[in-house]
Formats: sequence, C-alpha cells, structure tokens
Amino acid sequence: MPDHYSLVTGASMGLGKAFARALAARQRNLVLVARSKEKLDELANELSAAHGIEVEAIGFDLAHPQAGRRLAEKLNDQRLRVDLLINNAGFGMQGQLWKLDLLRQIEMINLHNAAVVELTHLLLPQMFEARGGGIVNISSMAGFQALPYAMLYSATKAFLTTFSLALEQEVRRYKIRVVTVCPGRLKPEIEDKTRKKFPGGEHSHQEIVTATLKKLDSGGGLVVPGWVNKAALLAERFFPRRLVAKGAGKLSRPD
Repeated sequence: MPDHYSLVTGASMGLGKAFARALAARQRNLVLVARSKEKLDELANELSAAHGIEVEAIGFDLAHPQAGRRLAEKLNDQRLRVDLLINNAGFGMQGQLWKLDLLRQIEMINLHNAAVVELTHLLLPQMFEARGGGIVNISSMAGFQALPYAMLYSATKAFLTTFSLALEQEVRRYKIRVVTVCPGRLKPEIEDKTRKKFPGGEHSHQEIVTATLKKLDSGGGLVVPGWVNKAALLAERFFPRRLVAKGAGKLSRPD
C-alpha cells in the first residue's frame, strides 16, 4: 500500500538499521524512530535516494513514561498510517539490582514493555481498518529464563515474549501477523577481538532480519535463531527453574 508505512523503533543502529534497509529494499515506505535524529536523517536520505521511497525520521526517546502514546499521536498528526510495526528499540544493563541506577532501570521497563503495549494498542485499529498488517517484537533468549545480574532485562523480555505470543493468537483472525523474535547473542557492528566467546556463537543482524521477514511472510510465529538456542530452549523445560537461574547466574556474574 503506497500510503502506508513500516515503523521501526531503534532504527539508528544495529538490528533496527538492518530492518530498515531490508524493508526499503522491499519498497516499503518507512518511519524511523530513535533518539539520534542526526543518524536517522542520514539513513533516511540514503534509503530514500537508493529506493525511491518515502522515509520519515523522528527523533524520539521511547524510554519515557507514556512515550508510546505520544509517538502514536505524532504519527496521527502527520497522517502517517502504519501497517507494519517493528518494536526493536532496547538496551541492557549488567550488575546487581541495588547498585544500578534506579531511574535507568525503570526506563528499561518503559521501553521494552510499556511503549510496546502503547504502540500496539494505538496502532492496531489502523491495521483492523486496512484488514491486515504486521507486528514484529524483538525479544530475547534471555526472556525464557531468570538471569541474575541482568534480571530486569530478562524480566522485561519475558513479559515481551508472553505478550507477543498471546497477541499473535488474538489478532490472527483479523489477518494481522505477529512475529516474536528471540535471538541469542548478536555480533557487534564493529569487530571486538577482546569480546568473550559465547556458547553457540553469535548471529549477524542480517541473519535475524532474514529469518524474521521470512516468518512474517509465512503468517507469523516464533523465531529462535540457531540450533544451539533451540536446543537450549528445549533442555530448559526439563530442569527446575531455580537450577536454571543458578547456572545462568554463574555464567553472567560480572568480572
């Protein structure tokens, strides 16, 4: 639909940037959202020139209270109708709960959970009206287990995964496809030789984007990239959750 847009949050770098490029190659008009307006403008100009599409760049911080609602209002004011929502923006923190900045931890909850719920709630009516659409929620393998020293990250991702999988069943009758993406560790954009090796290796942004869009095209569902991640998810079902958390704590304990 030429007058509809794909909205990508966290689009200035990493996975969000990769999604923007892949969707532009599909001739999708884009709304790119992130805190860094300068980086968004640069990407918007690049994609618009290369693919002849409409690209709107909106500098916006979704970690603030009711930010999702305010963004939806801004889209409405600019008459930007969204039929594909990619909730990608996110960040992580490592350390002990009481030693990490409380405000920043609350911002993580706002970004990973509240903003996603707000955007989904407020943009769904447009998809119902169009009799179709799509929502992609970027969660994490961390959402399948309690992860000491990154507890709020794993907790918010657990909420996001549960929300997304349930949403898929609620909206499928309306021809709205929902994809829940739970990657493990991602490769950094710039190679870091000091980075610790990770069991099962790392996945590139392009691998995740390709698998996600393939699942979206086929009607939606759960994406868990890599056989190691799939095996780990299966194995966790046979162990007490407390023991899984204990083992994860040993692996994730800060140096």
